[in-house]
Amino acid sequence: MGISRRKLLKGLGIAGLGTIVYPVAGRLPGISTKAQAGTDGESQGEKILKQWVRVVDLKKCDGCEGRESGPVCTNACIGTYSPLEGQEWIKVSKVEGEGGSSYWMPFPCMHCENAPCVKVCPVGATYHNENGVVLVDHRRCIGCRLCIAACPYQRRYFNWKEKEVPPKSAMAEYSPEFPVPAVKGTVTKCVYCSYFTKTGILNMCIASCPNGAMYNGDKERDIMTNGRELLSLNKTLADNNAFRYKEELGTEPRVYYLPGHGQDVGREPRE
Repeated sequence: MGISRRKLLKGLGIAGLGTIVYPVAGRLPGISTKAQAGTDGESQGEKILKQWVRVVDLKKCDGCEGRESGPVCTNACIGTYSPLEGQEWIKVSKVEGEGGSSYWMPFPCMHCENAPCVKVCPVGATYHNENGVVLVDHRRCIGCRLCIAACPYQRRYFNWKEKEVPPKSAMAEYSPEFPVPAVKGTVTKCVYCSYFTKTGILNMCIASCPNGAMYNGDKERDIMTNGRELLSLNKTLADNNAFRYKEELGTEPRVYYLPGHGQDVGREPRE
């Protein structure tokens, strides 16, 4: 098309995603729960920053079995961000349990508080934003792939090629929080729908789940919602013996699972 990658990224915008206006550029690395808001260096009070966590209720997840198109959450993510073919920023896999049982388990980026990917990035391209979400600034990423090797959850992908800009994103302005289109030679991953959650809109994968199996939670306000119900985050985790995947590694993942095998939506443990 005769357009440089720099000019293309500069001119990108969002179309076909409602009337949302998306912010640009990422925040500086580091997780904070409070920030001073003011002008000329004078504090005008504390702003409590939302600290996102994801909760997955495995009692409600059936892996979208029987759907030819596959898991709805995965398709919603692909439809929103148009990643390269084969990239699933949230992957739903069948896990074998005890005694021949099985259950479905969605695997997004864990957005770890003690994230190995953040630690190993030599140029600071991978960082935490103010809401605790792990992002990648593709303007800084050098494609060394150290973060891919460091991630114990295998939730990062390398963009081996460019991808044609989808029409709905032809007017987008690049941001680490909405990395469209894929940038060749860089690493990409789930961005926790940061554009949307900043304005109070539920994550695309969470909102699309037909069973309401996933929730967006805020640690600061002790709430969680799947768009259908509003619950206490802490009480729900405690009452359901919540666990975190590979928690023993010390990564402090921000994804919590409530044990189950889809029984709330009629799935048998041996299906």
